[in-house]
Amino acid sequence: MNKLWERFFHFIAYVGQGSSYLTPSAYAIMHRMHHAYSDTEKDPHSPHFFKDVMGMMMHTREIFHGLVTNTIKVSPKFLGNYPEWPALDQFGYGNFSRLLWVVFYIVFYINFATAWWMYLLLPIHFLMGPIHGAVVNWCGHKYGYQNYNNDDDSRNTIPLDFLMLGELFQNNHHKHPNSPNFANKWWEFDPVYPVLRIFHSLGIIKLRKVNG
Repeated sequence: MNKLWERFFHFIAYVGQGSSYLTPSAYAIMHRMHHAYSDTEKDPHSPHFFKDVMGMMMHTREIFHGLVTNTIKVSPKFLGNYPEWPALDQFGYGNFSRLLWVVFYIVFYINFATAWWMYLLLPIHFLMGPIHGAVVNWCGHKYGYQNYNNDDDSRNTIPLDFLMLGELFQNNHHKHPNSPNFANKWWEFDPVYPVLRIFHSLGIIKLRKVNG
């Protein structure tokens, strides 16, 4: 995509993630490390080295924070070719921004919630990023089936990924990491891929290869 659309989606990522905003550059580096070291001791979030999901996520948080603050040094092969917006990333990752979003969520619920139990959803809004990461990396490397032998424990958790919008096709993704379509078999469906096809046809993004 061009720089204008890149900035647009970068900002939308901040708005969508809110209080759990993940800096794209650090996320990209960590994701590349995950693929390079999948399910080994160097993997930043393999579930096979932790007794529970909380331990895995706390370890992931430490690595991510180190990448954001440049206190963790990584191989140069993981660097570059990712969106950077220093002003937004510094603000979005800061505690002041997170607190503002938390206040906004609470005020929104006070004004629009129609039942007491709806307030139980607030923690999900506060921690969307960590919850998403926990589900994808824990379930996607422990539960489900494998289409390919990738020399790791990546799995496809469900054939129709309505929970994480395609990201639970981890086995497929690790086999074809550059494919925009995470579904590979005829019975699998990645609900985000049709959206990418539409964006491609509108010229918003350019897919290097259009599948299916």
